[in-house]
Amino acid sequence: MTQMYTSTADIDDTATWVKYTKKLCKHCTAVCCSLPVEVKAADLVRMGVVDVFDLEEEERFIARRLIREKLVEHYHGKTRTFTLARMASGDCIYLDSATRRCLIYDKRPDTCRNHPGVGPRPGFCAFQPQRLSGNEEEGR
Repeated sequence: MTQMYTSTADIDDTATWVKYTKKLCKHCTAVCCSLPVEVKAADLVRMGVVDVFDLEEEERFIARRLIREKLVEHYHGKTRTFTLARMASGDCIYLDSATRRCLIYDKRPDTCRNHPGVGPRPGFCAFQPQRLSGNEEEGR
């Protein structure tokens, strides 16, 4: 019997988030991909956004270029973190809006690899279940 998920968390209210289990991802709409994603220079290299030789240049110059290219929306010099750009919907630019799956999953940044172990509420996620279409509901 397939478990139905009725809980819906509010991404902005971590008190509504649910305790994470791996099976949640299979039925989720990738809400975590609407959270700001902070990455380090090594992540940008793995993602193919910058070349390892680019790292010889000061990070603030790399950040300026990536902001112009709309790949990064912010750079914090003190922590040396870049915040990935998001689409108008608030979703990560690497999230396929139709499938709700990561386009760079094998190259995703450490922040994504370690979620939900790190983030606003470690061990919890802003789970929002996929809506079943009429045909899927009839098959239950």
